Amino acid sequence: MSTTIKHVRLPRWLTVSSVLLVFTLGVVVLMMWLVGAFKPKIAHEGTLADPARTIGTGRVVEVVARTLPLEETAVGAIQPVHRVEIASRLLAKAIEVNVIAGQHVVKGEVLVRLEETDLNARRAQAESAVAQAQAALDQARIEESRLRNAFEKNAVAGIEMDRAVNALKGAEANLARTKQSLTETQTVMEYATIRSPIDGAVVDKRVNTGDTVSPGQVVVTVLDPKRMQMVASVRESLSRYLTVGGQVSVKVDALDHACSGTVSEIVPEAESASRTFQVKVTGPCPEGVYSGMFGRLSIPVGEETVLLIPKEAVHTVGQVECVDVAAEGVRQRRAVRLGRTIDGQVEVLSGLVAGEKIVVDGVTGGR
Repeated sequence: MSTTIKHVRLPRWLTVSSVLLVFTLGVVVLMMWLVGAFKPKIAHEGTLADPARTIGTGRVVEVVARTLPLEETAVGAIQPVHRVEIASRLLAKAIEVNVIAGQHVVKGEVLVRLEETDLNARRAQAESAVAQAQAALDQARIEESRLRNAFEKNAVAGIEMDRAVNALKGAEANLARTKQSLTETQTVMEYATIRSPIDGAVVDKRVNTGDTVSPGQVVVTVLDPKRMQMVASVRESLSRYLTVGGQVSVKVDALDHACSGTVSEIVPEAESASRTFQVKVTGPCPEGVYSGMFGRLSIPVGEETVLLIPKEAVHTVGQVECVDVAAEGVRQRRAVRLGRTIDGQVEVLSGLVAGEKIVVDGVTGGR
């Protein structure tokens, strides 16, 4: 008796589906393993999966809530309080330029000299005119005195005496006019010597020896580096918190330096495009401040309450920041979210509440 074994042939679609299913499950398991799905995770309620540990030598401190001023910022730039653009009043050639950019100058120091040839000729003419007018006045006085003596003796007619008096007055007026002309010429000659009007530093020199300058042309710009101000654009909603004479905090980013300043001016007109007011703040300048530097104004607008803890209480586990909370004589690790650093302490945004106890071991770093 023979037995015949019959092979059952599965449908082709069932075989392919089984292979795809097994492959897909394998890929899913591999991906879950790579992302750490089979490793311990942070436990619920912000506590890391870590068995309770004793406090040991750790220092227990309380999470404190502090009330701090709430501030808004406005950006601006450093500008000098005194900046003078010195222009020529003459059309002349520069024959001497005594400064370069960055040079310190004192009030009255000669910066530029202009050619004076024409001015010298005009002054000589004015001096000659004064001498001539003085001589005419002397002659008129002699003539007036002679005729007056004769008039008193009835030796000349009254009309002759009137002419002598008028001639004397005309000579006096002519002398006064020529003297004014001489003074004007001497004043114009002073324009040929351009001096610094303030103590300060040269920030721009726009003329060289041999150049011809024209009236109104700026030749040198001088500013006082000891008196600077922050000029900031403050939006409308913040301008009501500022008053002239009030104190605000100023920070220059390039120097990482903050100091207190006094609001010296608030321009009473808003820019239509940005709806901001221009505010000027002055104060003692720290070392290294230059015109054009970027800075910020901190404008107090109220108060805020923040939670602060020591930096040493924070540890990093992987990419999670956490602290050890003291509860019933043991420490439990808890994840927290941190914010700013304030006076050597860090702000806690979430994970702790005021009054809770945390453990500080005195060291920072990962565990």
